Amino acid sequence: MKKYKRIFVIVCDSLGIGNAKDADKFHQTGNISDLGSNTFKHISETFSEGLNIPTLNALGIGDIDEIKGTQSNVLHPHSYTLALNEASNGKDTMTGHWEMMGILTTKPFQTFTDTGFPKELIAELEKESGYKFIGNYAASGTEILKDLGEESIKNNSLIIYTSSDSVLQICASEETVGLKELYRVCEIARKLCMKDEWFVGRVIARPFVGKTKDTFKRTTNRHDYAVSPSGITAMNILKNNHYDVRCVGKINDIFNGEGVTSTIHISSNNDGMNKTIDLVKDDNFKNGFCFVNLVEFDSEYGHRRNPVGYGKAIEDFDIKLKELIPYLKDDDLLMITADHGNDPTWKGSDHTRERVPLIVYSKSISNGRKLEQRNSFSDIGDTILSNFNLEKDSTMIGETIKEIFE
Repeated sequence: MKKYKRIFVIVCDSLGIGNAKDADKFHQTGNISDLGSNTFKHISETFSEGLNIPTLNALGIGDIDEIKGTQSNVLHPHSYTLALNEASNGKDTMTGHWEMMGILTTKPFQTFTDTGFPKELIAELEKESGYKFIGNYAASGTEILKDLGEESIKNNSLIIYTSSDSVLQICASEETVGLKELYRVCEIARKLCMKDEWFVGRVIARPFVGKTKDTFKRTTNRHDYAVSPSGITAMNILKNNHYDVRCVGKINDIFNGEGVTSTIHISSNNDGMNKTIDLVKDDNFKNGFCFVNLVEFDSEYGHRRNPVGYGKAIEDFDIKLKELIPYLKDDDLLMITADHGNDPTWKGSDHTRERVPLIVYSKSISNGRKLEQRNSFSDIGDTILSNFNLEKDSTMIGETIKEIFE
């Protein structure tokens, strides 16, 4: 096998590419099937000329589906292109990322999108924290802040809300409640939400500043309280064998620090790409794995049903990708993928069950081409382990993409 010294995986959060084999089994609120959803394709069709993504086009993204603005007959000798189906039962952040690293999730994470959290949980949380909670419904974080932020400050109450993910989010003013106090309350919520009937994958602290709905602004002091992965991951194996596992964005939160050797906080997609470029250029990062999540695709545009904003974010990513590639060394490997879909043109506001794209690039690849679609995101993690001559645990899933090592 050809051995790469460093492997970079960039997850464009929610940038699915349609046609999941089991999409008809997953539904939006109102029993609307995900069959036919296609985040990447439908966003591209929002623009009269399609997406302006010359870097992704040159890497072969048009091989995977009909993305308006790209071509399907581009020669890309230095990259492989393919689509991955999800094997796990779910279409959320944790399920998708965990599967990439070898975990098959058979029981989906519980959500409270339609009903809000049970009154018994709210009562217990108020009792243990000493605060009154307002909100308790599924909402955009910025919209619920506009609706309830002033009341929260006036009455010293905390805003609680959820989304289509398995999350409980608590919003409070940094200036009146304070970060330390918000984090304390979130720790209480995390403890309570370990019970089966109230279990959620993540509790998220969402601090803000400002005095009125026109001046409110969420800060970068968000903090996630996640559960640890349900099994051993490729990251654990790499770390246990003394390889660097460097994480950018919310990867550390998704894995609750398991298998992570260092993590870098980011404030936006562009910030995440800038910090990834810094890692590519870092001569002290000699051997190992860098795992990157760019969440704004999902949080700022997918859930807010903003295909134009999403498309512009893809174009911005393409510009940063062009900036990154020249710094990659001959023995570096880059993978670009996603963790689920979130088609902003679809009916509803939930994630969508889709395949995800996978672009695999290295300057040392000479026979790049389109490959057949595969049955699990976990082939990413298995390929990484194979590159470093490591065996996966017997509990893990995944098959190596052998063409990468031709």
